[in-house]
Amino acid sequence: MRVVLSNSGGVPLYQQIKEQVGAAILSGELVQGSALPSVRVLARDLRISVITTTRAYAELAAEGFIVTVPGKGAYVLPLDSALVREQLLRRVEDGLQAALDAALLARLDRDGLIQILDGLLQAGHEYASAQEG
Repeated sequence: MRVVLSNSGGVPLYQQIKEQVGAAILSGELVQGSALPSVRVLARDLRISVITTTRAYAELAAEGFIVTVPGKGAYVLPLDSALVREQLLRRVEDGLQAALDAALLARLDRDGLIQILDGLLQAGHEYASAQEG
């Protein structure tokens, strides 16, 4: 797992870490039982504060992605299907909100927005069909 941080996006560093580790868990890159780098090692490698990495891990633990064992480290928990679905739905909602914000700026009406969404869905189905065959 690789974490890449950006100071220019306006997203807090702990949030970037949380999102990237969470995405790696949801994608299966990090599987159940995988050990994460210690808070201190991750902070050193990313050249950030231990407080920042501690907060990212605390939020991941609160959301059920990892467990921290004092003196042992942080480990990936088994994925709860309800948790996975909730996280994915949140990502969809965030993406749709960003699309809606852009559509409003472009003065797209509901029909125009649905037409774009239908086109994207069709392209996604065609891509998936091509991958299967």
